[in-house]
Parts: sequence; C-alpha cells; structure tokens
Amino acid sequence: MASNSIKVEGVGKLYQLAHQSTLHTSFREALTSAALAPLRRFRQLRGTDASMEDFWALRDVSFTVEPGEVVGIVGGNGAGKSTLLKILSRITEPTEGRAVLRGRIASLLEVGTGFHPELSGRENIFLNGAILGMKRREIVAKFDAIVAFAEVEKFLDTPVKRYSSGMYVRLAFAVAAHLEPEILIVDEVLAVGDAEFQKRCLGKMKEISEGGARTVLFVSHNMAAVSALCSRALLLSHGSLKADGSPASVIQDYLIPAAVEVGGGADLLVAEGRARGMTPVFKALRILGPSGAQAGALLPGDQVSIELSLALPRPLRAPRVGVGVNNARGDRIFALATYLSPQPVARLAGDTSIQASFRLPPLYPGRYSLDISLSTEEGPFLDEVASAAAFEVLQDGYLGSTQPYFPEMGMVLVPSTWKVCGAAEAA
Repeated sequence: MASNSIKVEGVGKLYQLAHQSTLHTSFREALTSAALAPLRRFRQLRGTDASMEDFWALRDVSFTVEPGEVVGIVGGNGAGKSTLLKILSRITEPTEGRAVLRGRIASLLEVGTGFHPELSGRENIFLNGAILGMKRREIVAKFDAIVAFAEVEKFLDTPVKRYSSGMYVRLAFAVAAHLEPEILIVDEVLAVGDAEFQKRCLGKMKEISEGGARTVLFVSHNMAAVSALCSRALLLSHGSLKADGSPASVIQDYLIPAAVEVGGGADLLVAEGRARGMTPVFKALRILGPSGAQAGALLPGDQVSIELSLALPRPLRAPRVGVGVNNARGDRIFALATYLSPQPVARLAGDTSIQASFRLPPLYPGRYSLDISLSTEEGPFLDEVASAAAFEVLQDGYLGSTQPYFPEMGMVLVPSTWKVCGAAEAA
C-alpha cells in the first residue's frame, strides 16, 4: 500500500496576542512607559503579563491524505485554514504535533508568496523550479507551457513587482501547476483571477490529480468549486477539525449552522436585510432538504421546503407570503407566493409557521439567497427581509466537473442531448 502523501498528527499552533495599552497622553507618561518596558518584557518571558493572551489558531488537528487525492478545506473566516496551509508549506512551524509530507511541494497561498519582486517573470520561473529541485532542462521543457497558461508573454522580462495582482497570480499558479510537484497547495488566492482564469485553474488541478500520483489541497469559499473538484473535504471551525468526508456531507455540515432557524442562527428581528419601518413579523426561516432535515447544500431536482415562522400581531385574511430566490449577483431567478398556489392560504394568526414545498430547478452550481415578504391584498408590505437565508447548489454530475458558468448562458441548466443529422453526419 502506498505511503500517505500527507500525515498530520495532533497539530496545534499557538499565538500570543498583545492587547493594546492605553495611548500616552503626555510626555511624562511616555517616559514612564519606556522606563517600565524591561519589566514588561520580563513578565512576557515568564508568561505572567496580563496584557498577553494565548490564542490557539489550530488545536489537535489530525488527518491523512493519500497520493492523488484532491481534498477541499472549508470553514469560516478565522477557522484556521490558512494557518494549516502555512504549516504544511513549511512557512511556519507547529507549536505542537507534527506534519509529514512526502514529495515536492508547490504552494500558492497569497499574492507575492514565493516570488522575488526584483526579478523578472522569466527569472522567477527558473528560481521557483530550482527551489522545487528541478534541473534546468526540466524547467526549459515546461517554460513555454507556463508562459502560455499565465498569458504574460509581453511582460516576461519585467520585474514582477510591476505586475498587477491578476498577472502575479496567473504566473504563480502556472509555475506551481506545471513544474510537477507531488503536492499542490492552493489557497483562496485564485479568487483574484477572472472567471476564465479560474476555469482554467480548476481544469488544471483536475488534470494534475487524475494521474493518481499527485495530491491537491484546495481552500475555497466557493462550495460549488469544492464539490466539483474534490473527492473529499475537511471542515475546520475555531481551529479544530469538525468533519472529514465526502464534499456533499462536509459542505452540508458547514452551511447548516449559517442557516436561519429557531433558537439559533441569525435572528430576523435584527436582520440587516429587514426593510425600514417593517413590523418584525418573520421570526425564523429554515431550508429543509429531501430528507426533511435542515439543509444548507442542495442538488438540482431535490425536493425542498422553505419553512417560515411568524408572530402576527393580528389575524390576516388572504395573506400574501412571498419567497424570492436570487443568484450571487442579486438577479431574481424565481419566486414562490401563497397567492400563486393552487390552494392559497386563507388566514394566518398568532404564532404560526407556513411552509412552501417545491422541486429545485436545474440551477447552475453556486450560492443563492432568499428574500421573504408578507403583505395583504389591501395594503403594503407588513414585513420584508432581503437575504434572510442562503443555500448552496452543488454539482449534480450532469455538467462536466470543470465546466464554467457564464452569465450569458442564462440562469438555469437545461439538460440536453445532441446528435449529428443529415449530410453533416458523414463528414
């Protein structure tokens, strides 16, 4: 059996946070502070300084990755994703535990990492190849492919400090992907590139891993990309590993806490999206998947229910409850409304809940938000909340895993079959 490509055992990373002291308001206070500086430093070394606080960015993280696996790492801001990648890339050392990596590592963590700003693009390509342990003839053999992928031919002999962030990332990714590392580590930095570049990056990472010999670690907030590209996912939360499994299950675990529900999540009473002057009637919202359980990630064709909890100050006859579904750009994709139902709701009163059920259309992968509203036939809106909740549409296998979405393609994915007919068939 092949050895692990990556083995992480009980890794933790401790940082000491210094709390900002009061600003000096006089020359006397500044002199006093300077005189006491040695004493403060002594207390810091002994660990008795109250102005210092221990912060564990990672704690007791363990997992293994086999050669050829493409592993997505997801989690909210501050979860420890970037710290973990820096440890794996040997940029920083863990405070406890160990990380063992077998093979050449190429990392793309942030704009500027791994390049010398005073050297030209051409010189940095050879420098990075040398750092990876490649011989000059190996780098020369890959040189044209790197330049073509990065699309920086005109600027090859320009110092990279004059590159735009997009040019920098294109060249850095091209170098990392084409110089044949056994392990490729990529952070959210790809978000700097345009849609076409991101498409090519995802395709290249898929190509890298298909041979079964090279490993990819991919950190992203784009759940559709993680679902399409990765065979496995890890969920980090507050420095700890919370889930390890299939992308669909891990993404579900990640998204559910962000959903709005009774007793947790966002309170619609103070939701930023509530329109001014509205009576806070909507109390909570839940998105339920095919199993009837709360869901944050869905597949096209899933049976979905939107459950709204309300607290009505007075009974309403012929209430108009609406749910609008928007894509990431804010475009309205479709809407649900009680008055458009074959069986309109006749009356609502008191503390109650209402549920709309439907089959999810064949939406393109990505993040979608829900707007909710309540009105009557006679009057204006009683309550209206924009972006009250969100869900992610994952790749369902119909669309090729690296195929991109372009706005001009529309808003829904309609499955189709094609065949050549007539005289063209013979050609």
